[in-house]
Amino acid sequence: MAEPGLVVVDKPGGMTSHDVVSRVRRIVGTRKVGHAGTLDPMATGVLVLGVDRATRLLGHLMLTDKAYAATVRLGVATTTDDAEGEVVSTASAAGLDEAAVHAAFATQVGDLLQVPTAVSAIKVDGKRAYQRVRDGEQVELAARPVTVHALDVLDVRAAGECVDVDVELRCTSGTYVRAIARDVGAALGVGGHLTALRRTAVGPYDLRVARTLEQLAEDGGVLPIATAARAAFPAVDLDEDAARDVRVGRPLGIEIDALSGVFAPDGEFLALYEPREGRARPVAVFVGS
Repeated sequence: MAEPGLVVVDKPGGMTSHDVVSRVRRIVGTRKVGHAGTLDPMATGVLVLGVDRATRLLGHLMLTDKAYAATVRLGVATTTDDAEGEVVSTASAAGLDEAAVHAAFATQVGDLLQVPTAVSAIKVDGKRAYQRVRDGEQVELAARPVTVHALDVLDVRAAGECVDVDVELRCTSGTYVRAIARDVGAALGVGGHLTALRRTAVGPYDLRVARTLEQLAEDGGVLPIATAARAAFPAVDLDEDAARDVRVGRPLGIEIDALSGVFAPDGEFLALYEPREGRARPVAVFVGS
């Protein structure tokens, strides 16, 4: 039986997130594998998977911040806002002033109302937006609040009549980097799309702990659930009596300020607890009595 925990994959380009899940199921020897947020096929980088009991941990990780490195091409707009779509317009970006490029990206920092890209997984009347686009429908999605904590322009360079811009950003879950490329291109009047995207971190899990599928096939590479929980949440180490209460889902008379992981004296991860009504109360218990 597979050890419960997280697998942090450095996803290669050209694979869907489902493809990666299928490969990891074979590597760890269980069908109980799920992912915390998808990556587009063209994107590479950090994809967090849960194995066995740790799949229940994923829902509590999905709201964490994410970090990306990306390349935006200015001068070409596409149907998908990335390099996999069909070109819908071109305009020479050769005359763009570099200061104007920096200024346009600066408008994408902070609390934003962002219109998701039309080929997203968002459901419209029960059907994925990308499927509606493939079926030839016009899709208009409502703007959604997102936060871009930081966006740094690393390089601006000519690429024929286009301009390529390398950026790094930290943002909330649900932010579409493709939409940033689209909106910056529109603001500069030349169109824009994403040509490369690499997710460098999901919450506390970054490329330093990520493994390629080849590395995982060699050693299994499961991050034990206790290690994963300590990395993601404040940790509370309990005595034996309190641990016994946790195993049957009782509230605890301890002070916590946020969603926290609670651990048995031997280091076993027991549950997630949150402060509520003056006590620490269970959100998800991962062990039985």
